[in-house]
Amino acid sequence: MAKNLLIVESPAKAKTIEKFLGKDFQVKSCYGHIRDLEKDDMGIDIDHGFQPRYVVPDEKQKVVSELRKLAKSSEEVWLASDEDREGESISWHLCEVLDLDPATTKRIVFHEITKPAIQKAVANPRTVNMNLVNAQQARRVLDRIVGFEISPVLWRKIGRQGGLSAGRVQSVAVKLIVDKEREINTFKAESAFVVKAHFTGKDLNGKDVSFSAEGGRFANGQLAEQFLNSCLGAAYKVKDIVVKPGKRTPAAPFTTSTLQQEASRKLGYGVAKTMLIAQKLYEAGHITYMRTDSVNLSDTALGAIGNTIENNYGKRYLQIRKYKNKNESAQEAHEAIRPTYMEHSSIDDAEGARLYDLIWKRTIASQMADAELEKTTAKIGISTNGEELSASGEVIKFDGFLKVYLEGSDEEDEQEDGRLPNLSVGQSVDLLEMTAAEKYSRPTARYTEASLVKKLEELGIGRPSTYAPTISTILKRGYVVKEDREGQQRSVVIWKLKADKVSSATQMENYGAEKAKLFPTDLGFVVTDFLNKHFENVMDYSFTARVEGEFDKVAEGKQQWNSMVRNFYDPFHKEVEETMEHADRATGGASFGRTPRKPQARLCPHGPLWRHDTNWQCG
Repeated sequence: MAKNLLIVESPAKAKTIEKFLGKDFQVKSCYGHIRDLEKDDMGIDIDHGFQPRYVVPDEKQKVVSELRKLAKSSEEVWLASDEDREGESISWHLCEVLDLDPATTKRIVFHEITKPAIQKAVANPRTVNMNLVNAQQARRVLDRIVGFEISPVLWRKIGRQGGLSAGRVQSVAVKLIVDKEREINTFKAESAFVVKAHFTGKDLNGKDVSFSAEGGRFANGQLAEQFLNSCLGAAYKVKDIVVKPGKRTPAAPFTTSTLQQEASRKLGYGVAKTMLIAQKLYEAGHITYMRTDSVNLSDTALGAIGNTIENNYGKRYLQIRKYKNKNESAQEAHEAIRPTYMEHSSIDDAEGARLYDLIWKRTIASQMADAELEKTTAKIGISTNGEELSASGEVIKFDGFLKVYLEGSDEEDEQEDGRLPNLSVGQSVDLLEMTAAEKYSRPTARYTEASLVKKLEELGIGRPSTYAPTISTILKRGYVVKEDREGQQRSVVIWKLKADKVSSATQMENYGAEKAKLFPTDLGFVVTDFLNKHFENVMDYSFTARVEGEFDKVAEGKQQWNSMVRNFYDPFHKEVEETMEHADRATGGASFGRTPRKPQARLCPHGPLWRHDTNWQCG
């Protein structure tokens, strides 16, 4: 029997770490959380400081029993759950069920599963950070209270049996999608005629090069036709050229949310799939911890990245950078997501290879030199009417980080500047054709999973560990659907000037097509409207963000978690009681009986089972 028992969350990690530590350590997994709140009741003693009542679930009894035996027979127990608040909480729960003292039990954390990192962690143990535990406990308790108190109100008011629930973060996420849908539904598309010309010009070698130029916008087809007619017989000359140097700077290395966004754009992965693959990459020792809102890289990592850039691309491409977090409360981890071994540009893992490649390239690019550009803007004069067209293009003088990686964009139909020939002032160019095409304005885009995560992060709602489960919950509850939708057809008019003749044509275009977008269901609309009306604070974006800030204060030891929950609960519970009384009056109270002040609940596959008098009913 080994002298030391080290407990981690994942069995995959346990096997790898045991190899690093040798015969003095036995490494076992607790398979994630080993305790949770009671399910036959709210599991919280509201009258006594919101003390939670934790139980070991049936499916974890065997794991806990085995760990108890091993702990008793070991000289020392070490806790090595993940480094975020959730992981800290798991370490504390292990102390509770294994009769360990949190103040003396050795707790280690690491950002990567490599031999040096594990050995360094063992050489520098700490104890359980109760501030982090209390921050996670406050979140769990507060979210349980919101769900258990609002859910029966929803069932009684909306009158739907099965599946109705509310949550502090999930309901706000649904509201974002509902608000976006209403904004799109009330949007009035307006059309304008946009001028675009196509020319040819000679380059330095006398070779014809085609390029395009943009013109003005006209409110209607009549004005567009008049403009094209005014260009009949025109000569086109370059009136002015402006050349400006420019640069592009690489994006910071990945955080949880930016990885989810980029994996969605470039790989087409949903948030849950991204996190599942990232978890496996981490546990296999390929990448650092994948739940983080930090963009920091360690000095050791920077050294390895610098060596890789110099060896692969040359010294000119290296530019070491220190990135700062935009989010001041970023403290879930100490490093961004990066490969553990930078010299490994690829891995032999069919499922994880594409995501690993994305992480490797983003990490390398973050420490590479700026791309140096030259942007040229040429004004093309029209002899017959004195108007001008504008042509612009970019030339990359030094590719820098673009040699490895270019960040994706959420903007639809984004166009890069094209290539221009080497023009000179006074040079004549030949018109191929000029069009004035009818273009319709478009509403803002619906959310994808990734852009919803981005919005939640911008609003300060949720943390890296909550994004994926939040989206999974709102889809599972049927408040939101993720799907492709076909667009609609409409006719557009295009005026064209070609071979010194003006003509018009009508063609059909498809608009409003969507791919993998989030749409609210009818139920999502109804529940959101009800919650907006009766629980204004819970549904307020800034209020929800302030609650996240309160959790951060608890994590920093600046606030007591019980008092923080109390400040939330008292006005919230008053709203619940008033809304329930209103529901009773509206229904005459006969159908549902009287509601206890603190409703008891059990869980069924569809949601909580709420007890009214002596009957348990699904709600």
